Amino acid sequence: MLLSTRENSPALRDPAWSRRLALSLFAVVLLWPLLVASEFRPWILFDARSLSASLRFLGSFLPPAVDREFLLLVLEAAWVTVAIATAGLTLGWLAAVPLTLLGTATLSQSAVGRPMKRGPAMIRQLVRWLLIFLRSVPELVWALLFVRIVGLGPTAGVLAIALTYCGMLGKVYSEVLESVDSAPSEALLRNGSSRIGAFLYGALPQAAPELVSYTVFRWECAVRSSVIMGFVGGGGLGQQMDMSMKMLAGNEVATMLIVFMLLVALADRVSRMLRTTLA
Repeated sequence: MLLSTRENSPALRDPAWSRRLALSLFAVVLLWPLLVASEFRPWILFDARSLSASLRFLGSFLPPAVDREFLLLVLEAAWVTVAIATAGLTLGWLAAVPLTLLGTATLSQSAVGRPMKRGPAMIRQLVRWLLIFLRSVPELVWALLFVRIVGLGPTAGVLAIALTYCGMLGKVYSEVLESVDSAPSEALLRNGSSRIGAFLYGALPQAAPELVSYTVFRWECAVRSSVIMGFVGGGGLGQQMDMSMKMLAGNEVATMLIVFMLLVALADRVSRMLRTTLA
């Protein structure tokens, strides 16, 4: 009786229950058309034929392929995957840094204490449009394009990661630099410092931990992306996995999935170490 009285007490009721209920209903109403448009039908997975095909395919995973020649091939492909990710991110970073310097308003002498002049403002806007274009095209699409230009292999993957990640790095770098205290950079610019000097001695000391953390995170993402691009001919572990799946060699696919999970775990471990060391 006492418990029932407490449950019905106005003081114990959630005062925001009506708002939460309204938001939940709004989310359902908004989500339902999206699910219909995307033809989301998860119950197909539990169809008898789908279950039978899935079980047959998964059954072919056991036991994983462990012969020496195949393992050497997989390890070489994994190394190529890491090389693609690292080389692509490095090229993207080399292009993103100067674009960041051009696109960051707080590092412009023409914007110190007054509205930015028309010429520098146009250059800054063009740089931002370029970064939007680069990051709006997924790396998989760039990989498909470069496979047609340079042929199958790691080169297409490296160029695809470089272009997409240049846009991502440039955008985030610029936003990070514009979010820090601009007083040191403005003081340097007022006293005749160059844009690079204002960046190195004014903005970078404040933004370095966040910039390093985001760059390392992007390298970890690039490792995963390089595997995906292998399915369209970008080289590395993904390309080997695609060939094994086409031949219905489930045991080989299982081995490469295990290596891929170990590779992602290793990338996560290395990224943590780098964040701890450099931040």
